Amino acid sequence: MDFLKSGWNTVLGTNPDTSQPSVAETVEKLVERVESSTLLEDRRDACRALKSLSKTYRLEVGAQAMDALTYVLQNDSSDTEIMSYAIDTLNYVISGPVDDMTENPVPTPTPMATTSGAASPDLGVQFTEIFVKRKENVALLLELLAEYDFKVRWPSVKLLIGLLRNKLRDCQDCILSYPMGVSRLMDLLADSREVIRNDALLLLVHLTRSNANIQKIVAFENAFDRLLEIVAEEGYSDGGVVVEDCLIVLQNLLKLNSSNQNFFKEGSYIQRLLPFLDIPNATVWSAQKATNLLFMLQVIRTLVSPNNPLQVTTSCQKVMQQSGLLEKLCLILMASGIPADILTETINAVSEVIRGNHHNQEYFSTVNAPTVPPKPAIVVLLMSMVNEKQPFELRCAVLYCFQCFLYKNELVVAVTAGQLLCGGLFSADGLSNWFVSVALGHALVDNTTQKEQLLRVQLATDAGTAPVSLLKHCSTILQIGGNFQKRISLLMLLCTWLSHCPLAVQHFLNIPTNIPYLTSQVGLVEGDDLEILIQGICAFLLGICIHFNDNSVPSFTKEDLCQLIVKRIGLEIFLDKLGSISKNESYSQAVQRPQLSYKRTEDVLFDYEFCRLFKSLEGLVIKASQSKPGDLVNGPESNMTADEHRLLNQYKEVIREQDQQLTIIRREFCVLKEEHSRILMQMQEQSSHIQQLKDHNALLKAQKSSPLSHTDPFASNASPVTNSNECNEHMIQIRNLMQDIQKRDNDIAFLRNELSLKVQESQESGVQELQIESQNSQYESLVNENRELHELTAKLRDDLNVNEKNALKEMESIGSDRHKLESELDTVRKEQEDLLVLLTDQDSKLRQYKKKLKELGQTIEDDDDIDINDIDESDIESAIIN
Repeated sequence: MDFLKSGWNTVLGTNPDTSQPSVAETVEKLVERVESSTLLEDRRDACRALKSLSKTYRLEVGAQAMDALTYVLQNDSSDTEIMSYAIDTLNYVISGPVDDMTENPVPTPTPMATTSGAASPDLGVQFTEIFVKRKENVALLLELLAEYDFKVRWPSVKLLIGLLRNKLRDCQDCILSYPMGVSRLMDLLADSREVIRNDALLLLVHLTRSNANIQKIVAFENAFDRLLEIVAEEGYSDGGVVVEDCLIVLQNLLKLNSSNQNFFKEGSYIQRLLPFLDIPNATVWSAQKATNLLFMLQVIRTLVSPNNPLQVTTSCQKVMQQSGLLEKLCLILMASGIPADILTETINAVSEVIRGNHHNQEYFSTVNAPTVPPKPAIVVLLMSMVNEKQPFELRCAVLYCFQCFLYKNELVVAVTAGQLLCGGLFSADGLSNWFVSVALGHALVDNTTQKEQLLRVQLATDAGTAPVSLLKHCSTILQIGGNFQKRISLLMLLCTWLSHCPLAVQHFLNIPTNIPYLTSQVGLVEGDDLEILIQGICAFLLGICIHFNDNSVPSFTKEDLCQLIVKRIGLEIFLDKLGSISKNESYSQAVQRPQLSYKRTEDVLFDYEFCRLFKSLEGLVIKASQSKPGDLVNGPESNMTADEHRLLNQYKEVIREQDQQLTIIRREFCVLKEEHSRILMQMQEQSSHIQQLKDHNALLKAQKSSPLSHTDPFASNASPVTNSNECNEHMIQIRNLMQDIQKRDNDIAFLRNELSLKVQESQESGVQELQIESQNSQYESLVNENRELHELTAKLRDDLNVNEKNALKEMESIGSDRHKLESELDTVRKEQEDLLVLLTDQDSKLRQYKKKLKELGQTIEDDDDIDINDIDESDIESAIIN
């Protein structure tokens, strides 16, 4: 022990007999020794002591020694040991202490009063902010990655991970500003030492988050190939946590990045995912294997997510069907022994692969479950959905799958809709009722024919009783009451069923108990939040009965229902109950995305399609529920004279003609709007292509800066010229599209002026003011839409100008690089010419020596065998003497 104390005091440079220093004094002396000592061994011992202290006294070492440690990294790069101590110390300061059992730590002086042991969790964030404030520090770490020594490279990687974890955005900016910084990090994946390679994957997990520029650079650095090779080497789903890290990096690179998604698809990487989905029978599902497969399914969903651009999603869906990936997913879906979380994620993946793609939906309809007799997979899934023993997440996934199966697929609705009625509506489980009602609602979305056919469905509820229609059965269950989820789901189903279908409204109004029930529910003034929400949906259903009412039921015409609201409920109460739907938190959550995102069964209230329906019809329902008596609009025609009546008919004829003209103008506007949307889509495609060309130019520029690019200067110049020609062609196309848009705008302006004159003439008549106001409001909405399109076009034009300027700047930079390479080539050629002159001189000298040797009588060898270096001048002199 005395020996160790004496060694410690030697490092500190103090007398053993003096009192023990404080932590701050000790660190200060060690820092002074690092900065001022001329002997490398002294600086190395001081860094070793700082490393030991940093494990316990993180605050003191970080506050005083960070600059000194950076100084060591800059000036002592030749000594790997002191570099290792300095980087480890920074690691402890940035990321906190890590147990290190491989070394014997230097004993620390005791006792030392300090508060470092209770450092706050954000201490590392503060030190990271100080470190990355100087970009040279991060650049220094990137330079150290070129050092192959394990004791330097591995701690450098860990330090970069800590910096990214604490200050992601700042550290990403520093790496982007360093030339070839991302390339140097990607080179770590090729390190033969697995520890460094695995930590490099962790580094990429942090680096590729929420930064599209870095994601594109990493993808162009052949990341997809390297990651999939590592996954294959590790054994695909049977691999360890390394496979999980690779899949997380893949997910980061592909999520919401259409450029990388196109690159992944066009590079045939989707086909390389197939071996991952080979799951043999009787597979033992370890925790890591299940995790790996979950992440792979999430990678697949990233490529076909509804949030992606439609073209990217459609093309990826097509490749997945052609390559057999959809078939692999269906095999996992129908296999036995699959864990519930894997099965749930597989259902979600299949859902998004088939969503909106008719060929994939048609293939999925042919998939059968391995039962006797075989049953369609969709029927088996629906049976699982109404089974209350199944996990909640699985049932939500099946509902999402059914929704995606029906999305833009009207041909299969008639086959599958009736199969939902088997058990769900009669189940005592409120959640099963909710799932079945919502699924039935999805089968009716935007399908008036199916709504009318469903009116003919008859159900026999009890033995010996007459069958009743499905609509009446749903109304009866609703009026009986029960679980709030059952009531809400039935109300949502009825709203979807009755909307845009006057025949369904007629059948609903013919049931005598329906309207009294709705008015009684809306008129209630007490209740909790759920009851108020149910009352709001009843108000919405009542408003749908008004708006889509064709007045075919004499006792419940539009006017009768409006008067009923005013007298029995009150218009303000009705509108207040209607507005309670959009104020509900569950509504705000459900309207964001088609897939259900509920965590608990008690939270299940709304569905995405119902929220979309409510959002589109709320304004129309409010307008329809406000009564408009006929005498306030047209006046009593019976009190008019013959001349007044004739004048009124003339004005009606004028209004009728204006309505026809407005209809024609509206159709023309719709055509122009579609044309504008098509042109806008083409412009977006051109902009995306220009961005890809810019990325490709950046990659070529990066390749030029590498040593290998100097071997063939002309080869690197061909691609920029080609890209420049392509850019010019795309710019010409975009200008032509701009001219087309301008032409369409002129046509719209002409139609607007013509419509203004017509409206002005009709306003002077003073008759049918409300109808004209309605026409004006429709026209104003068209004008607003046109103005929005103009603003969007101007924005795209500005973006195009900026992209064009940036592309020209990059081309000028590439041209300057080309001139530089040509000058270097001229220099090499001049050097070669000088060498040729020297060889000519040497050849003439050789002839002179041969001539002298012949004159002296020496034997001369053939020209091919003789070498000027083999001729010794002493031989020539001896020959002359003889």
